[in-house]
Amino acid sequence: MQRIRLRYTKRGRLRFTSHRDFQRAFERALRRAEVPMAYSAGFTPHPKVSYANAAPTGTGSEAEYLEIALTEARDPERLRLLLDESLPAGLDVVEAVEARTSGLADRLTASVWELRLDDVESAEAEAAVAAFNAAPAVEVQRRTKNGVRTFDTRSAVAHLESVTTHGSPADRPTDRPCAILRLVVRHVTPAVRPDDVLSGLRAVADLAPPVPAAVTRLAQGLFDEETGAVTDPLAPDREAEAPVPHPAAASAAAKAPA
Repeated sequence: MQRIRLRYTKRGRLRFTSHRDFQRAFERALRRAEVPMAYSAGFTPHPKVSYANAAPTGTGSEAEYLEIALTEARDPERLRLLLDESLPAGLDVVEAVEARTSGLADRLTASVWELRLDDVESAEAEAAVAAFNAAPAVEVQRRTKNGVRTFDTRSAVAHLESVTTHGSPADRPTDRPCAILRLVVRHVTPAVRPDDVLSGLRAVADLAPPVPAAVTRLAQGLFDEETGAVTDPLAPDREAEAPVPHPAAASAAAKAPA
């Protein structure tokens, strides 16, 4: 059985697709691309697809990951192209590697987010970020299926900064202020989402953007507590692509006559 790990994106209006919507679209893409999928056992077999830490509905992402199991070996890049062609624009498969190591989910311990706040002045955003970073704890409430839950957002935030600009993307007016927040959040339990951090900014500094924030996940991976970096989770698989010959095989090759 071959395992392939994929990185895909959620862009444009496709950021409003739910995780279940993506699952259905991806399984259709697997069938269109005629991928030789391995299936689970039981009365209702399902293709063996492992999803890892999907982004919340309504947020864009440049770094979503999943793993599939195949019954026949396939070239990862060729498979990536076939799947990308079979998915709608906005759900783009941008990278594929053969899984040569274990524990993809264990290497997703933090996310890097960008929050675009239209109609928010730079000074207001900077003051709110400073207040949040200075607070020992920032408690917010979120309604869950088990009722309202209160939790601390500050302990999950490894880094938060404000980058201001008076320009906007091509599809937005350029004469309006726009603050950009860069955020690194550890994956903890309960999960702290970008909208929870926005609620925290409202709690500590009364920062309330007049329009919903445009949120995009830029990266996710293993968080280094010493450097503050979020590393590429597929790097170990790329590094293992050229397997080292077994010592016995190398010795036999060296003894073979020329």
